[in-house]
Amino acid sequence: MALQRQILKKSLGEAKAKAKLCNYQNTLPLFFSTAPSSSADADDRLPQLPPFDHAPRPYNGPRADQVFQKRKKFLGPSLFHYYQEPLNIVEGKMQYLFDENGRRYLDAFAGIVTVSCGHCHPEILNAITEQSKLLQHATTIYLHHAIADFAEALASKMPGNLKVVYFVNSGSEANELAMMMARLYTGNLGMISLRNAYHGGSSGTLGLTALNTWKYPIPQGEIHHVVNPDPYRGVFGSDANRYAKDLQDHIDFGTSGKVAGFIAETIQGVGGAVELAPGYLKLVYDIVRKAGGLCIADEVQTGFGRTGSNYWGFETQGIIPDIVTMAKGIGNGLPLGAVVTTPEIASVLAQKIQFNTFGGNPVCSAGGLAVLRVIDQEKRQAHCADVGSHLLKRLRALQQTHEIIGDVRGRGLMVGIELVTDRNEKTPAKAETAVLFEKLRELGVLVGKGGLHGNVFRIKPPMCFNRDDADFLVDALDYAISKL
Repeated sequence: MALQRQILKKSLGEAKAKAKLCNYQNTLPLFFSTAPSSSADADDRLPQLPPFDHAPRPYNGPRADQVFQKRKKFLGPSLFHYYQEPLNIVEGKMQYLFDENGRRYLDAFAGIVTVSCGHCHPEILNAITEQSKLLQHATTIYLHHAIADFAEALASKMPGNLKVVYFVNSGSEANELAMMMARLYTGNLGMISLRNAYHGGSSGTLGLTALNTWKYPIPQGEIHHVVNPDPYRGVFGSDANRYAKDLQDHIDFGTSGKVAGFIAETIQGVGGAVELAPGYLKLVYDIVRKAGGLCIADEVQTGFGRTGSNYWGFETQGIIPDIVTMAKGIGNGLPLGAVVTTPEIASVLAQKIQFNTFGGNPVCSAGGLAVLRVIDQEKRQAHCADVGSHLLKRLRALQQTHEIIGDVRGRGLMVGIELVTDRNEKTPAKAETAVLFEKLRELGVLVGKGGLHGNVFRIKPPMCFNRDDADFLVDALDYAISKL
């Protein structure tokens, strides 16, 4: 109750906050617990961060309020921030972050699924630093071994004939390039993506994205969105055949019968860690290829062993795409992305000059190669499988205790927890999610939010996140929910 009062006071002022709080109590009588409890009992139950052998440096820089004011003055108003009192994060080490006061937090969101190996991983830092001392930038108009070595290592991780790499700077840029490839190669324009998908925020990829919270009212081009094969909320449950028929119907009735391509995440990230119905992609890839299109796998969030069961998310569906896009975890925080395809498809870009100033520059290539090496040496895929299995087991046990947890889903260390006020109606618990989000921060856990209604906690930490961290996260969530 104190937390909700504090949030309302900050946003509404004292008088309005009292009225609003009274309204909350009338409309959501079970939302807050008013039962008395002793402070001793509360302290006994308060979850504690696992021990960690790292002391952050003393911070003498600008404080949070100063940074926030400067950000509001000089940066775009479209930027958003987490938490009523924004965190000023000044240091990171492996799976932990530190604020301006030296307080440690468990980072369960990894810079939006970007820090794959851990914050400031020493081997990756060393690779970046050593290359920076020699050559930071030259572009591909000259030869340099770093980009060739990195491309070779990345191609070795791909199945089939996916052996040609184009380096870019972000996931949006990778998906833009993949879409252009598909259109050029097939001679068709129409692209298909899934509802609830997120494929980027550029003018082209906004068309592929299908969440209204991210879309500006601009022309989308020849892009269409089919029914999402969501086992929890989807109209056909887990029936992959019926979802595939919807896509076939779209091609039959909404196109000339020919399409350029189809793009999908295997586990939708921004959409709330939604894993597609089993077998869906195999069915759909066959349909799309018969219609002359290419199949694109967006591995921006699911790639590099995060799912545990496989190195690439698309492998969980037993298919091989024509084009694969990736970013985020490929660089452990470096601005790096890639598009991998077959030699035949790649050749279509040779008809004109295709150039990327920063794509695969020596520093990013050295860092990206170090990321691949660390993932292998530290056996992070197997680690994600082990820790992820433990985390999911504990979360599903917690689901049996708390009615607000409507669904627990995901693979490895790509997990979603959907909160609802009514399990039968699956009513999004938007207000409760906001309160729990703040409470988890107070307890020292930083998670992400996703889904159209923002009622899904996204648990996607650095892949060095361990069983003790998983236990702390679940205990913290249990504690926070018990205080509602």
